Amino acid sequence: MIESYLKSRFITLYFLPFILGSLTVFSFQPFNFTIINFLILPICFYLVVYIKKKSKSIYRKRPFRINFFIFGTTFGFGFYLSGIHWIVNSLTFDNQFAILIPIALIAIPLFLSLFFSVAILISAPYLNLNISSIFLFSGFLAFSDFIRAKILTGFPWNLWAYSFSSSTEIIQILDVFGLFAFNLVSITIFMIPAILFCQINKVKKFISLSIAFFLLLTLYIYGSHSINKNYSDQKTIKEKINIKIISPNFKLAYGLNEDEIQNRMQKLVRYSDPAKNIETLFVWPEGVFSGYDFDEIQILKEKFQKNFDKEHLILFGVNTYDEKGKGFYNSLVIVNNQLEILREYKKQKLVPFGEFLPFENFFNKFGLKKITEGHGSFLKAPEQDNLVIKNLNILPLICYEIIFTSLVQKSDKNTNLIINISEDGWFGNSVGPYQHFAHGIFRAIEQNSFLLRSTNKGISAIINNKGEIVKKLNTYEAGNIELEVPLIKSNNKNKNDLIFFILLITYILVFNIFKKNGKQ
Repeated sequence: MIESYLKSRFITLYFLPFILGSLTVFSFQPFNFTIINFLILPICFYLVVYIKKKSKSIYRKRPFRINFFIFGTTFGFGFYLSGIHWIVNSLTFDNQFAILIPIALIAIPLFLSLFFSVAILISAPYLNLNISSIFLFSGFLAFSDFIRAKILTGFPWNLWAYSFSSSTEIIQILDVFGLFAFNLVSITIFMIPAILFCQINKVKKFISLSIAFFLLLTLYIYGSHSINKNYSDQKTIKEKINIKIISPNFKLAYGLNEDEIQNRMQKLVRYSDPAKNIETLFVWPEGVFSGYDFDEIQILKEKFQKNFDKEHLILFGVNTYDEKGKGFYNSLVIVNNQLEILREYKKQKLVPFGEFLPFENFFNKFGLKKITEGHGSFLKAPEQDNLVIKNLNILPLICYEIIFTSLVQKSDKNTNLIINISEDGWFGNSVGPYQHFAHGIFRAIEQNSFLLRSTNKGISAIINNKGEIVKKLNTYEAGNIELEVPLIKSNNKNKNDLIFFILLITYILVFNIFKKNGKQ
């Protein structure tokens, strides 16, 4: 019966892959139905092999490679349409961008789907229903994710590995393997049920499934041990800092007047509830003063002096003007109670169209600008050192930068804290803030440091060095969370993607060895 449906080119090349790709969204935050990928990827693998087999008969109207490309594109389109449709919400804040909503809803997922298309196009002709093909298929999908994370500024959002964001035991291997190696392992784990499709005897299937289950169990045991050991290790750490993370839930609005900025400051003070003579780092979100730059918020200096003291450090996001570059940076600053900048970090990874406009001179002729407040694009900052102040060695990440594992890999080996500030109001009431938050869990484990996250309308949290959520404020929840955070310094973090390439080459070698031995 199933075979009769698969004979339909429309069902096999368009309908099924689109449905499978769309369903993957439920494996990520906030749903966390990780188990669904154990069905989706094996079925996807089976369909690719089926298309290869039938392309010379049932689908012979077109060259079979085109069939692979169509299948990959349709699957990828469903994957990205369901997973990142929240992007168009940022186009609803300014009427001039409304016309771009249909384009963004279709064009962005369609472009990103090409990474799936190419991976399947290249690998599919070599695939059969055997175990070595499972390795090859997993390797190509993982490599396409790696390329997606690197080219055209990179977009490593919703890698398959993030399906495990709620399974902290499984992901502890991150600080050893690194993100992309773990992503390859994750895809391979999800492909385990595909063994049932393989044309091998029942004994070999049982042995293969048993080995796969044992490897998964080993990851879980390793992770559980690592987490339990961490509880005792933290008791020996003497260096700590009192932290207060603020989530104000301000309305995302342009063109605020001075009274509205003053009112925001009063709310920030109230949520911060500063205690005199207690050394504290207050972490406010990105964009709390809307489009005002640092020079313009000097009108708030008196309030800083009145409500905070010399024991307090206040960290927040604000625009800073650069005389040399004749433009603004999206910056993170640490100030004292005199509203003096003690340390400053300028954002390196800017959001295309959100913070800078590609081909700006051309698009300006049509009245288009970046989505965020202000007409000109933000300046892109060069690589910078960590923010070192007192006993803190902070890796700062502004909003979108949290998705890039490369910034953790390049950070100072003495890093003992990660701070991520964001304005997740752009995502609206969608899955966006939850998916964004999941990246913070991974960065904390990779760095083996506590991660502090302050957002305006998203999820604000304190995440420990093992990716466990210690305290948090949910979306659209205003208030503060406070904790005495241990400053963990570790040299064990993964510094490059070498393990990923070793695994990838191993997978290809396994495939070739089986092929030469006639077991392909």
